[in-house]
Amino acid sequence: MPDFTELKQLHSMIWSAGAFEEVADSIGDVHAAIVEALAPEPGERWLDVASGAGHVAELAAGAGAQVTGIDLSPRLVDVAKARAATGGYAIEYRVGDAENLDVPDASYDVVSSSFGMIFAPDHAAAAGELARVTRPGGRLGFSAWTPEGSIGDMFNVFGRFQPPPPPGAGIPLSWGNEEYVHERLGDAFDLRIERRISRAEEASVAEFWAEFSKSFGPVRMLLDNLPPERGAELETAALEHYRALAQPDGRLVDDREYLLVTGVRR
Repeated sequence: MPDFTELKQLHSMIWSAGAFEEVADSIGDVHAAIVEALAPEPGERWLDVASGAGHVAELAAGAGAQVTGIDLSPRLVDVAKARAATGGYAIEYRVGDAENLDVPDASYDVVSSSFGMIFAPDHAAAAGELARVTRPGGRLGFSAWTPEGSIGDMFNVFGRFQPPPPPGAGIPLSWGNEEYVHERLGDAFDLRIERRISRAEEASVAEFWAEFSKSFGPVRMLLDNLPPERGAELETAALEHYRALAQPDGRLVDDREYLLVTGVRR
């Protein structure tokens, strides 16, 4: 079995760079869709895997669930704790790994992840953990970008400037394929999969890129570590991608396709 320890240490640094909590606001509709589909009940034990800045966890806690959030990034765990304190949410946050969740078997009524666990490099391990921690009859819900959508196109742009993943590492966009989801989770869950659109609108491509390149950790770290000429090439390629999404009035409108996956533990 491949050892992804170094890769996950790098992922922790990447997601701690920038200010992902600002980027996360642009997928608020997805957070709401996940929580709505999972229909939290007061008192239910809810685990949010790769919880980021805590947006899904807060919605679940606001509906009365007893929420725990686990994320690989120490910075984002600190951000989520601060947000919870400010908002008055009683949420337990801690640093942890989606491939090795430090929680007992069958201990949660609901398990969720918004574009989070899909970045764990060992997909079999991540899928196994989702199944392990969900009680029989419990509910699973997560979102995944589709490879055919605009985020898939964006990944392809940035991928030209990144080193290839180590052998055996899963591709995050694989989770955006229905057949792949069934292969990984169909034995443990009765699944329902929907294709949905999350729309992002910005005043202009230039304003979007100025904020996104600063706040989104993977892009910020990539730009910080590329030689200047390669960084300029990346920026040119990214702007070309986003200008194709610009409207006649200059606004950026990005209709981003994703899968909303829900399931009931067998």
